[in-house]
Amino acid sequence: MNRSQDWLMQAERDLAQASASRSDERHEWACFAAQQAAEKAVTALHLHYDQEAWGHVVARLLGELPVEVDRSLVEKAKVLDNFYVGTRYPNGHPEGPPFEHYGEIQSGGAIQYASEILAFVRAQMA
Repeated sequence: MNRSQDWLMQAERDLAQASASRSDERHEWACFAAQQAAEKAVTALHLHYDQEAWGHVVARLLGELPVEVDRSLVEKAKVLDNFYVGTRYPNGHPEGPPFEHYGEIQSGGAIQYASEILAFVRAQMA
């Protein structure tokens, strides 16, 4: 049974959560949700191609796809990968809780980059 659509639907929901968190000025959560949206979308594409996807590094997951991925998309995934740990854990930065380290610029960029990755995945799965 291919669950790629389930993963893609959850990725879409995570992206919506990122936007809602940004609206609520919870920028650290917006960044993390955007990273999760991209990760789940790329996992969906792996499943679409009957491949397994392991790990949380979106840039690597993109590189392991059996299709050509634009280098700029991989670079954007690298930005998102930086939001996997530091957005959630107080010891992810030299000092201060995560919410002090993220603002509108980071969350806006994260949502934009995740949106581009989801668009790529949608196009590949169409």
